[in-house]
Amino acid sequence: MRLTADYHTHTVYSHGTGEIIDNARAAKDAGLFELGISDHGFAHPVYGLTKKVLPVMRRECAAAEKETGVKTLLGIESNIIGLDGKTDLKSSLYDSFDIYLAGVHKFVTYTLGAAFKIGIPNFFLSMKKAPKPSARLIKENTATYINAVKNNPIDVITHLNYCCFADAAEVAKAAADYGTYIELNAKKTHLSDEELYAVIETGVNFVIGSDAHSPDRVGEISLVQKLLERVKVPPERIFNIDGRTPDFRFKRFKGEAGR
Repeated sequence: MRLTADYHTHTVYSHGTGEIIDNARAAKDAGLFELGISDHGFAHPVYGLTKKVLPVMRRECAAAEKETGVKTLLGIESNIIGLDGKTDLKSSLYDSFDIYLAGVHKFVTYTLGAAFKIGIPNFFLSMKKAPKPSARLIKENTATYINAVKNNPIDVITHLNYCCFADAAEVAKAAADYGTYIELNAKKTHLSDEELYAVIETGVNFVIGSDAHSPDRVGEISLVQKLLERVKVPPERIFNIDGRTPDFRFKRFKGEAGR
């Protein structure tokens, strides 16, 4: 298995340590064809993007692609912040980005209802060694993920169920229906083997993401490789390996909206 593209990398514009050019050079060294710069979304009060840096990032992506030959896409790892699936990427900013990743994160500004129903409960449960989420919390989290997939042209759900306790198979069913990929995250364990087996059964497709917060981790997927030794995800359903790249929903959505 050879990684073709890494769409989940961070830079100094959010929580990473490297510049865009550093990630692109690392991607070239790793033999990648495409790179996603997907810094944290606007609702993160410390590490989130700001609108004023987007034109600078766009120029740096273009310069990095010209130097390295690696297609360098400006993306975002947006935060799911509302029970209705609202994210912190407004449609007015869609043209600023090439790819649209989304996930649930701690320490972000949720809508009021989501803060009390999922944000705070998920945070405190994630601090426990053996968290036991209630049926109500699992139901709320699952519905929130599904609403995000239904109501936004999200390309990839990142680290599904990391510090957020949902029915992963139900989320994957919605992702399969709408053409959203589920990420196999190489930075953190986010699905148990049993959950991943259930997700595979839905027919959803996958991408592998390094979730690199430093240039030396761009394209580094050893954690996922170990996972795939245990759980046999069909390689033809992983769309950023062995020369393949995904047919991303966000690009198609913007193309249709422009007609």
